[in-house]
Order: sequence, then C-alpha cells, then structure tokens
Amino acid sequence: MWRSLALAGFLISLLGVVAAPVAAQPTGVVQSDILVLDPERLMSETIYGQRLLADIQDERDVLVAYNRRVEAELEDEEKSLTERRPTLPPEEFSDLADTFDRKVQQLRQDSERMSRDLERKREIAPLQFMRVIEPVLADILSDSGGVVIMDVRAILLRSGVADITDLAIERVNAQIGEGPASGPTRSTLPPPEPPGD
Repeated sequence: MWRSLALAGFLISLLGVVAAPVAAQPTGVVQSDILVLDPERLMSETIYGQRLLADIQDERDVLVAYNRRVEAELEDEEKSLTERRPTLPPEEFSDLADTFDRKVQQLRQDSERMSRDLERKREIAPLQFMRVIEPVLADILSDSGGVVIMDVRAILLRSGVADITDLAIERVNAQIGEGPASGPTRSTLPPPEPPGD
C-alpha cells in the first residue's frame, strides 16, 4: 500500500512540475497544488449564476400562474355544464361531457410536460453554468500553479489548500457578466393558451 501512496505522491508532484511554469511571474493568486471551490456559492453569488436562477424562477412563476388560470377556467366550465344539464338532451350532454373530459386530460398532460421541461432546465443549469465559466477556472488553476480544483462539498477535512471561491466569483463577474444570451434556460416560450370550447 505504501508503494501505491508513494507512486500517487510522485505523480502529483510530477503533475505540479508540468503544470507550473519554471519562471512563473507573480499573479496575485495564492500558489497551491490543490484548490477548493464552492460551486453553490459560485452560482448563487455571480451575476451569470443569478441570471440563470432568476430565469428558472420566472418560468416557474409563469407556469404556476398558467395552472391556476386553467384550473379556474375549468371549474367555471364544469359549473356551466352542470347547470345546463337539465335543459340538454342526454346524448348532447354526454357528448359535451366527453369533450370536457378530453380537454381536462389534454391540459393535465400539457401541464405535466411543462413541469418536466422546467425540472430538466433546473437540473442542467449548473452544468451549463460550469461549462461557460470553465475557462475562468482554468486560468485560476494555471495562475496558482495548481494541479486540481476540488468541490469543497466532497472534502471532509482540509488543511493547506486554497479556497478560490471568492476569487472565482470576482473573475466570473468581470469576465462573463450575465453570460451568453441564449441557452437552455433563456428565451423560453410561454405556456400554450388553454384550448377553447
């Protein structure tokens, strides 16, 4: 086992030699082989991350408002149909009731599909975010002479490592700003109008 540990230590030191330039200029970035980063803070405290989260929240609000409006309209339609029942021939009422049921089922399927789409966007937003900011993190890694950036959430104990979260937030805000104008959580069409009678 000690041989494996020795080999791992040798490889890490070798990578450090390869990663760090021989005559590195001062960069103002702490020099460390191992860097740690808090991805949740990075997303919630950067302009771009906040924009992605706000876009998802806006879509959620639109979907909630749509579902409430549809629910109110269906309740009104059901009430109207019930009130008309005594004045309608049984066959005509049955046809109207069947049409209403199909409409309810279609609207329920549409709502479930939009909810699934929104959940997928919420899940991929962090991946989209990290993909866009990856060059910034690569620069920090290079500037620090580091070998690896680790997720702080995956570390139980740490000593002698550099937390670059604050620096990453500063650089992402400066270099990325609000981020690209398009993406999976941007420019989403509003929910469809409920079908008429």
